[in-house]
Amino acid sequence: MPGIYYEQAEIGKKIKHALSRTITEADNVFFCAMTHNPQPLHLDAEYAKGTEFGQRVVNSMLTVSFATGVSVGDTTLGTLVANLGYTDILFPRPVFINDTLRVETEVQSRRDSKSRPNAGIVTFEHRVTNQHGEIVCTFLRTALLQKQP
Repeated sequence: MPGIYYEQAEIGKKIKHALSRTITEADNVFFCAMTHNPQPLHLDAEYAKGTEFGQRVVNSMLTVSFATGVSVGDTTLGTLVANLGYTDILFPRPVFINDTLRVETEVQSRRDSKSRPNAGIVTFEHRVTNQHGEIVCTFLRTALLQKQP
């Protein structure tokens, strides 16, 4: 099981996730379709040409979902009780079709659960960068993790 238990989530621990991905037009279109998001900035190339970006911008929630998914194998796979929340989501730069994204995670905090003696609460900061090393998204994910048996 590749995920970490609560006790292994040391504050300051950094994880550079091996998986990266070039975001395709299909990824963006499918994600918008699945989430019923008709925003022309994401889907309409002619509309997007007239914006300050000059091209379509990838749905920002795709970026958050991608980062979460990439991080699971190294953080919560098999040890997660529940995700408790996502906060402080920031998008300092847009993601465009054909950008290649990478994710790094850092353990920000942890504490024992008051209601579950066999679990603890861990807050992860996820940082997403593009192929130029520019940060395109950051957010905090708070998770309830199992303690070691």
